[in-house]
Amino acid sequence: MVKVFVSVGSNIDRHINIYAGLNALKQRYGELQLSSVYETEAVGFDGDPFFNLVVAFDTDESPQAINQFLKAVEDMQGRERQQKKFSPRSLDMDLLLYGDKQFDYPGLEIPRKEIFKYAFVLEPLAEIAPEMICPGETKTFAELWQNYKVEKPLSQATIVDWQIL
Repeated sequence: MVKVFVSVGSNIDRHINIYAGLNALKQRYGELQLSSVYETEAVGFDGDPFFNLVVAFDTDESPQAINQFLKAVEDMQGRERQQKKFSPRSLDMDLLLYGDKQFDYPGLEIPRKEIFKYAFVLEPLAEIAPEMICPGETKTFAELWQNYKVEKPLSQATIVDWQIL
């Protein structure tokens, strides 16, 4: 078994789409470890704010199989693949880490570069895996977050109930 980490985000019907994505992950992979949910402004376009979180779970599936499943879940929630890179998202799920492995397959790079680029990925990752050393790095996620230069702090979203059925 390998522990994997997935980023989850939505700015269209946020509660509904994230809840559906988390339930799909729970049904396929079992117990999930969830970060807090963070509300962030849209990046690269004018749009409604996003809810973002990081989810961890154990699996025997290959990274390609996980990635394929994540894309299928996005599609089930109405993800439009023809839109520009920076645009509204019903559901965005990205494989961030696959254990301590590093690789670059077509369309799938691990660890995902967004970890180092966006606070809405690094902060929730540091929250649920603070002592884990990022593959290819010498620092833990807590250390990476501590050294991250954030212009505007993320706000933790107030969400009534994120219990997974």
